[in-house]
Amino acid sequence: MSAFSLKMDIADNRFYTGETSPLFARQPAQQARRFHQKIAGYQPTPLYALNELAALFGVNKILVKDESQRFGLNAFKMLGGSYAIAQLLCEKYQLDINTLSLDGLKSRIKEKMTFATTTDGNHGRGVAWAAQQLGQNAVIYMPKGSAQERVDAILRLGAECIVTDMNYDDTVRFTMQTAQKNGWEVVQDTAWDGYTKIPTWIMQGYATLADEAVEQMSALGIARPTHVFLQGGVGALAGGVLGYLVDVYGAENLRSVIVEPELADCLYRSGVKGQIVNVGGDMATIMAGLACGEPNPLGWEVLRNCASQFISCQDAVSALGMRVLGNPPGHDPRVISGESGAVGLGVLAAVHYHPQRDALMNKLQLDSHSVVLIISTEGDTDVKHYREIVWEGKHPAAQ
Repeated sequence: MSAFSLKMDIADNRFYTGETSPLFARQPAQQARRFHQKIAGYQPTPLYALNELAALFGVNKILVKDESQRFGLNAFKMLGGSYAIAQLLCEKYQLDINTLSLDGLKSRIKEKMTFATTTDGNHGRGVAWAAQQLGQNAVIYMPKGSAQERVDAILRLGAECIVTDMNYDDTVRFTMQTAQKNGWEVVQDTAWDGYTKIPTWIMQGYATLADEAVEQMSALGIARPTHVFLQGGVGALAGGVLGYLVDVYGAENLRSVIVEPELADCLYRSGVKGQIVNVGGDMATIMAGLACGEPNPLGWEVLRNCASQFISCQDAVSALGMRVLGNPPGHDPRVISGESGAVGLGVLAAVHYHPQRDALMNKLQLDSHSVVLIISTEGDTDVKHYREIVWEGKHPAAQ
């Protein structure tokens, strides 16, 4: 067997309490899912069992939730944006979200609105899609270096899309200032003082995928996962999904691992210190959806209390995950997973091929009984770069 060493810094969460959050739990997640179920074309995204890969890696099960098949948008993000916009409109027009669909909301809107957000690609596409469905306007700002393919995907949905000369977090601040001047509604998946309601709704919307996964695992006869690997970013997905899972299974019954690129590892650094730590600079990681330097305080609270470990890793870990998922062993299903989607599986692969495999398996408490849940949050949202990695060998595992 080949052996190679990829950089992965693993930190145990010394500030773990196991305390759950009523905001990010089964009940609000299921309310969000009931809303999503009323959208035309809704169906749960697949949960694939990669049984031959699990046997190769020495665990019992590897389960991959494939969010590339979400409403034809190639990523999970619309779950948050659509739900938050719907909640915002219900509040504005004093409507009950439990009785309305997107089409029902569209008929109730009396004046044109503009929704604004900052995105690395997928979130903005989700907001643009929801605005289009409702006949509203969307203005999407993207940080410098954003892929043209992701810009074009937003433009095709009828939104205005502007690429700034700033990093992600500075672009968020610029978006907020611009929206305030123009009277636009900001639909952002991070929170700050005075802005928590919409990011809460977004995180609750993300948990639809977790509710689906729990239902799908039960149908497969799986009582519960032993591990879940969740990608970081601002921590909105990780916090929303982990909050739901620990409410369902109990924090003490789930080993949760939060994974980030080393160039944007604000959650890892926060986990080490026990309080929010921001990361600045360009954050030039291939994991564009995770190139965020300032944690969402709402997500961070869940992660501080319930995450087991934090990992900061080099980009080659994600590239390895993309290749393995795209070229699985035997009869395992193929999953097309983008740079931000594949990093969790990449960690498992990097551990397997590491010269210190046994020590790392022990560190993560992985063994032949482990049932590992992975969320592949996006497909090939930048096809050119996907092919450069998977076909051409960009960011190789072994130098």
